Amino acid sequence: MRRIGILLYPDFDLIDAGGPYEVFLTASRLAVRDGEPPLYEVLLIAPDGADVVAFGGMTLTGLTRPEDAGPLDVLLVPGLVDLAAARADARIADAVATLAADSRTVTSVCTGAFLLADAGLLEGRPATTHWEDVAELGAHASVASGIAGVRWVDDGDVVTSGGLTSGIHMALHLVARHHGTPLALRTARQLDLDWSPEPAR
Repeated sequence: MRRIGILLYPDFDLIDAGGPYEVFLTASRLAVRDGEPPLYEVLLIAPDGADVVAFGGMTLTGLTRPEDAGPLDVLLVPGLVDLAAARADARIADAVATLAADSRTVTSVCTGAFLLADAGLLEGRPATTHWEDVAELGAHASVASGIAGVRWVDDGDVVTSGGLTSGIHMALHLVARHHGTPLALRTARQLDLDWSPEPAR
């Protein structure tokens, strides 16, 4: 079973985290339906383990502290509208660094890519983010290039995705990486989503 950690913090975009969350749960549910063990365990993590209020006011509770998360196969960092606030929050930066150090693959959705870049995790790598912000990401001192027109950029142990619903497409790509494209397509079908194994829009 692969362990997925999703980092939540104040004002994060719900779909950035909730979309991939549903992908991993659905892939596991399909495996169980086939008589196999669950494929994923999904942990929701907060910088200090306290409740987190997402953009729009939904509150998430029962969250895990970074130091209690343990090794992760995938760390997912969502984005938000008020990026400056998140980038100025040392607790978020510390959580990203702590979790990334014990994760096999680090991923971001939307503007979460800037939090990875600030942590040095995109050093010399291509990356993507929301289409409005790709040029700014590409100008970041540690980013090799900002890639526009794609739903995700897979650079091995770091995978970044475009804005909002692109995180769902990236999560399906990870399912395909882990368990094959047929399961990713089944998962997309179960979610009633048109999905392509190719990252181009």
